[in-house]
Amino acid sequence: MVQAVLARCPVRTVRARFCVCLAVALSLWTPGYASKVKVEKNLPPPPPDLLLEGGRKLAFDRIFETDRDVGGKRGFFTKVLDVIIGAPDRHRMIRPYGVAINSRGTAMVTDPGAMGVHIFDFAQHKYRFVKRRDKDENSLTAPQCVAVDREDNFYVTDSETGRIFVFDANGKFKRNIGSLKGGEGYFKRPTGIAVDSAAQRIYVSDTLRNKVYVMDMQGSVLQTIGKAGSEPGEFNFPTEIVLHGQDVAVVDAMNFRVQVFDRNGGFEYAVGGVGDDLGSFFRPKGIGFDSEGHLYVVDGAWDRVQVFDRLGDLLYYFGTEGSEPWAFALPSGIFIDRNDTVYVVDSYNSRVQVFRYFGKRPEGGGQ
Repeated sequence: MVQAVLARCPVRTVRARFCVCLAVALSLWTPGYASKVKVEKNLPPPPPDLLLEGGRKLAFDRIFETDRDVGGKRGFFTKVLDVIIGAPDRHRMIRPYGVAINSRGTAMVTDPGAMGVHIFDFAQHKYRFVKRRDKDENSLTAPQCVAVDREDNFYVTDSETGRIFVFDANGKFKRNIGSLKGGEGYFKRPTGIAVDSAAQRIYVSDTLRNKVYVMDMQGSVLQTIGKAGSEPGEFNFPTEIVLHGQDVAVVDAMNFRVQVFDRNGGFEYAVGGVGDDLGSFFRPKGIGFDSEGHLYVVDGAWDRVQVFDRLGDLLYYFGTEGSEPWAFALPSGIFIDRNDTVYVVDSYNSRVQVFRYFGKRPEGGGQ
C-alpha cells in the first residue's frame, strides 16, 4: 500500500515522499502508541568558572556552530523523519573569522572558507547564509571582519576585492564602499572595521597601506591614521579595529602589539610585544573591550585570549590548545556586547564559543 502511494506521489524528493508514507502510516497508528516517552539525557557538567580578583569571574556559556544552534522546538513529525531517513544536511561554519552582534542579539559570522556570512538569529530561531556572487566586481569572495550600525545594518570587509559590503539586518545587499571608476578600489587589503553611528563615521584598516581610513557613511575619506613604521602611531600590517568610548584600538599585527588612539588619531598607549610569554603576542587577532574598559586580545598562535587594563598590565588570560570548551584552535575574532557576553571565533574548530564576564561586585556583596 505504501509503495502504491509513493508511486503515485508527484513530489520528487525522497524526504517529501517519506512524508506521504509516514502520513499514511500514522493514519493507521493505534492511539496507544502515541503516548509520550520521557528520555533522560546524560549531559556533561558545565566547565568551571574562571574566578578573578574582586569577585569577578568569567563563565562559559555555550557553543554554536550549525544552523541547528539557533534553537527552537522541532516537531514530532520532523523527529520521526530524521529517524527514518536521517537528519537533513546542516549548514555549518567552515573557517569562520569575524563576529559581530546586533541590537537583537543576532550573530553575524564571516566565513572566508564558505565565502559568505552566517546569520544566527537566536531570538527568532532562524538561520541564514549570506553570499554574493556577481559576474562583476560586486562578488563577496574573502569576507574578513564585520561591524554593525545602530540600524543593524552590517558591514563586511573583503580582503580580496578591496571593498566593504553593506547588508541590511536581514542580509539583503545594499551597496559597497571603496569602489573607484574603472572598477578599482582605493583599499589594497581592508581588514578591520568599526562603525560610529553617532558621529556617522566608519573606521577601516588597510593592512597593506599601513593606515586606518576614517570615512563618512557614504565612504568619502575624511582622515587617515598612521603610516608604515614601528614607532608609536605607526603600523606594520594593521588588522582588527574596535571603538570604545573615545578610544580607537587597532591591532598592529607585525609589530606584535595593540595601539590605542583618540578619535583624532592621537596615540594614547600600546600593549603587548613579540614573544610567547604572557603579556606578549605572536599572532594578535581580534580585540574587544568589556564594560570595565579591559582590553581583550586574541592570540591565534597561542590559542588564548589575554586581558589588559589601560596601563597595559595583564589582568588574566584564558584558553589553551584543543577542542573542548575553553580550548581553541587558531582563534580569530572576538565581540563583547553591552551585557559583557564575550563571543570568540574558534576558527579551526569551526565554531564560536560564548562566555559571560561578571564584573567587580559592589562593596558589601551582591551579585
